Amino acid sequence: MNQALEFKLNESFSKSYKKELSYYYKNLISNMTNTTLSKEDVVKTLSYYQNNSSNNSLSKNLNAIFNKAIELGLKENPINSNKKMRVKATLNKPFKDTAKILNEIKDYNHNLYLYCLMTFGCLLRPHREIRELTWGDFSNDLGFINLSGDRNKLGRNRIVPVPSYIKDILVKGESNHNIFSGNAKPLNEDYFKTLWSRFKTQSNILENEQTLYSFRHSGAIEVFKRTGSITKLQKAMGHSSINVSLTYLRGLEIAELKEEDMPMV
Repeated sequence: MNQALEFKLNESFSKSYKKELSYYYKNLISNMTNTTLSKEDVVKTLSYYQNNSSNNSLSKNLNAIFNKAIELGLKENPINSNKKMRVKATLNKPFKDTAKILNEIKDYNHNLYLYCLMTFGCLLRPHREIRELTWGDFSNDLGFINLSGDRNKLGRNRIVPVPSYIKDILVKGESNHNIFSGNAKPLNEDYFKTLWSRFKTQSNILENEQTLYSFRHSGAIEVFKRTGSITKLQKAMGHSSINVSLTYLRGLEIAELKEEDMPMV
């Protein structure tokens, strides 16, 4: 199991995922009753997580380590019999007036403003995809962003257009410089999370369940309203399937029938 964890930590996963693996593995080992790991130890560890989402997260991460251990010679995966707990789906609430909230952010902090603007306008995922952007990721005219497979969630090369309202406020720097820090090193991974948390406490218009991801959610709705194409939305968002894209449109009032579809006399 120790070898399996080391293998996983040496693969090209995000820092946050590796941190999760180590944390949950440490919890499992701390619940061992003797030197041999048993199913009872797994059940005991899972029992500490009463929240369905947390329980599923623990189970998924431990399962990844166990599966690697199976490859290395472990005879049985004791977590296979654990049933996934049902979790009520939640969405990041979209903005009714995106321009209004962006203007409030603009008055608060320029970096956070650009970060949110690009989440909405370029449909990039907040946190790593945007936080680690360098000027070298942009085309010479700043009209496109080219993300290599190791820089995005699905591991595929991705090219996204940059809207003019974003392009107009960009001031290109050295190719290897991060667009936010102004040097070769990106801002730390908690920088924008902290900024957003502070902004929330003083915002007059931000609503519950509106998060940094709400800008991407709002952008997705705008793309669908403009194009009416779920396949275009899927490509723009970089989703693995149309079903994933459809989750962004839940709650959006879209007429499934047009007048010409109705019976004629």
